[in-house]
Amino acid sequence: MERRAGIELRAVGRKLAGYAAVFGQDTRIADFTEIILPGAFSDSIRQGRDILALADHNQRAVLARTKSGTLRLAEDTRGLAFELDVPNTSIGRDMLELAERNDLGGMSFGFTIGKDGERWQGDRRELRNIILHEISVVSAHPAYDGTTVMARHRPAALGIVAVARHPSFRWRA
Repeated sequence: MERRAGIELRAVGRKLAGYAAVFGQDTRIADFTEIILPGAFSDSIRQGRDILALADHNQRAVLARTKSGTLRLAEDTRGLAFELDVPNTSIGRDMLELAERNDLGGMSFGFTIGKDGERWQGDRRELRNIILHEISVVSAHPAYDGTTVMARHRPAALGIVAVARHPSFRWRA
């Protein structure tokens, strides 16, 4: 399984939200350049796979999952947007505290390649069909340059729900 980092994470109340991957961003991985094309995650989302949200790709540190509804994923024009309900566990409280302090490194995701899912041109790889297994909150250094982690605290009493900042993104019930 391969792992890549994303761009954005925010904390609002007991939720983390942001982007686990972005489209159209050239990223240097070892000795090649990689880019994720729009629609690359659509099959994984549409097929209803049980996708996990982990801390640092650690399968013993589950934060949320799609099967239980505590992790929600969607593609928009920017990338793979997520929202997760942070559990009241030691790892959940730690991740939330670090996000609020702006001390996390970013987001990442673990994947394999689906049928006809990649195209190589020299040392450039286009990802077209990604089988998504997990997204991860990364404590230190994500693989993609330019990733950021931001905390936004809004009082829960206001009933505000975290949503991704990109204007084209809307959660659907």
